Amino acid sequence: MDRHNGYYSGSSSRRSQSSHPADAHRTEHIPPPPPPDESYWAALLREGEASSEEESRQHGSWGTWDSGEIVVAADSGNHTQNEAQDWELVERAQQEDRAVELPVIGYNRGGLLVQWNSLRGFVPASQLLEFPNLPDGHARRAELSARVGQRLHLRVIELSQAQNRLVLSERAAAVEAGARAGILDRLQPGDTCEGRVTNLCEFGAFVDLGGLEGLIHISELSWGRVGHPKDVLNRGDMVKVYVMEINRDHGRIALSLKRMQPDPWETVEQRYQIGQIIEGLITNVVDFGAFACVEEGLEGLIHVSELAEGSFLHPRNVVHEGERIRARILNINGQARRLGLSLRHLDGEPISTSDRQIQEQP
Repeated sequence: MDRHNGYYSGSSSRRSQSSHPADAHRTEHIPPPPPPDESYWAALLREGEASSEEESRQHGSWGTWDSGEIVVAADSGNHTQNEAQDWELVERAQQEDRAVELPVIGYNRGGLLVQWNSLRGFVPASQLLEFPNLPDGHARRAELSARVGQRLHLRVIELSQAQNRLVLSERAAAVEAGARAGILDRLQPGDTCEGRVTNLCEFGAFVDLGGLEGLIHISELSWGRVGHPKDVLNRGDMVKVYVMEINRDHGRIALSLKRMQPDPWETVEQRYQIGQIIEGLITNVVDFGAFACVEEGLEGLIHVSELAEGSFLHPRNVVHEGERIRARILNINGQARRLGLSLRHLDGEPISTSDRQIQEQP
C-alpha cells in the first residue's frame, strides 16, 4: 500500500530560484525555513484540479486522472522494511537543507511521485524548474508522464511522518544550502524586492523570492477591484513587491504589489473637481447602478438615478461592462474612497444638492 496516498488530497509547496553568495561556503548547520501552511497545499491542488476540470467534462475516460489517482511505473516497487531508518535519513537531509537526487516513478494531476528508498515523495508541478503552464488537461498529463524515469535534483520542503507527508522541490534545490533561511533573516517589513510569480489561486499570488515564497493577497494586488489574480498577473511574471509583514516562526512573507504605487484615493480631491467631465470604463453593472474605472485603482459609482432620464428596467438597459463613457463628477470623498458620477449632467446643467446626496449614500 502506498503510505503517501493520504496527503495527495492536499499537498503543495514553496519554491526557490536564486542563491546568496554569503551562503555558498557555509559548513555549519543552517536550519531550513518553516514549512508553508495548509492553505497553500490546498491552493496548489486546486490548481491541478482546474487544469483538468474541463477535460474531465469532455472525456469520461479521464475519471481516474481527475479523481487524483497516482500513476506509478510498473517496476517502481513498494519497500517497507526500512521505513523508520528512511524517515530519519529524510529528516536529517531536511535539517541540513541538503539536496538529493531521486528517480521519478509516477505522477498524478498535481505533480510527480519520486522514490526515496522505501518512501515515496511528492513533487508538485509548480516546484519543477521547467514546467510549462498548461491549462489543457491532456497536455499537462503528457508533460508529467514524460518525466517518469528521470532523476531529479530535489530538496525537502515539507516533512511529516505522522501525516505520511514528504514534499520535495526542484526549485528549492537550485539554491545553496541555507539560502531560504537567509531570506527570512535578511528581509524586513518595508523592504522592496523582486521575484517571479509561481502560482495563482483565488485568494492571491505566490512569488518566489529566491528560495522562499511570499504571498500577495488578492486585496494587495491593486488599488482597484480584482476579480481573480489571473486578471492582474501571469505565472512566470517578474514583479517588484513591497514586504508588508514577515512571520519567521511560520515562514510566511506577506507581500504587496499595489503599494509599489501611490494610493490614487489619497490625492483624488486634489486631482479632480466636482462638475468635471471625465472618461471612464464601465467595470460592473449592479441593481443600484454601475461602476466606472476612471484610472487604475480609482472607480466611481453612477447611481441608478444618474444613469439616464426617464424609466428603465435595469441599469444594463443603459450601460454594459466594457463600455467607455463620459460622465460628470457629482461628489468626491477621498477618505471614504467614494466618487459619485452622473451620465445625466453632461450639458453643463448645475448639479443639485439632492443629486450629490444620492451619490454620497453607501
